[in-house]
Amino acid sequence: MYHCQIVNQFRNYSTLYKVRPKSTSLSGNRKKKKMKFYHNPSHLHSLVSSIIKSSKRTQLNNFTRCFTTRVGFESPRTSRPMENTEASYSSSSKLVLYSYWQSSCSWRVRFALNLKGLSYEYKPVNLAKGEQFNPDFERLNPLHYVPVLVDGDTVISDSYAIFLYLEEKYPQRPLLPADPRLKALNLQGASIISSSIQPLHMLSMLKYIEEKIGPEESLSWAQLHIEKGFCALEKLLKDFASRFATGNEVYMTDVFLAPQIAIATARFNINMSTFPSLSRVNESYKGLPEFQASSPERQPDAVHGQ
Repeated sequence: MYHCQIVNQFRNYSTLYKVRPKSTSLSGNRKKKKMKFYHNPSHLHSLVSSIIKSSKRTQLNNFTRCFTTRVGFESPRTSRPMENTEASYSSSSKLVLYSYWQSSCSWRVRFALNLKGLSYEYKPVNLAKGEQFNPDFERLNPLHYVPVLVDGDTVISDSYAIFLYLEEKYPQRPLLPADPRLKALNLQGASIISSSIQPLHMLSMLKYIEEKIGPEESLSWAQLHIEKGFCALEKLLKDFASRFATGNEVYMTDVFLAPQIAIATARFNINMSTFPSLSRVNESYKGLPEFQASSPERQPDAVHGQ
């Protein structure tokens, strides 16, 4: 029962702990020692360790829970070594990506997953057939957009959020530079693409324009806003672009820019000669195996000839 007395003292005091030692017997008369006060947690830890060594397993578990909660550090007997980070990657549940082969937003995520060397299960969502409105998919993303990434119990929609999640959870191949200035530049470049270019030429937007104004206006609308965004990116990146958008390494801006240029030229007939920096880095993207593997025509749901 001795350790229970100490536990009760821990519960009653948050900063000053007082512990009453066992009574001793002198010539048949029991004489109590003076109360001792311990201001330093290290003294407490020494005292507790001696008690733990003589405690039974069941008593130890109860005592340790109380001690750990109140004092704020674990007993050496219950502390666990930090798990190996690389091992946790291999043991993690398989990623599931809900994607559409022609979606540039899904393309970004496929590209990022390939660059990080992460395997994933591909779940096609046919936007042309309206599969994004199925109740099962609506539970994943009420906005009915792809991509959606599922990682165990975690569900993330929106390519920008997915990218940042992957960067935080799986940092083995960083796609954001450590330098604060370059990191901010990459975040800004990716934001221009995901906020000021792609939403203005997405399928639902173009269909709305065709219905309200006319089919001939949707192409000119898309070209106007893509060229406006590319003009901003050209000015933003011209002093930093080398082999890739912000230097000699592939980073976040590249992950967003490469699919955007490919879609702009193939689907909307954008002339890249007016954007020399963007045109130059685009040639580098074409040689990346990770980019090639993420391309629309290489996806399981690709419809060739479109």
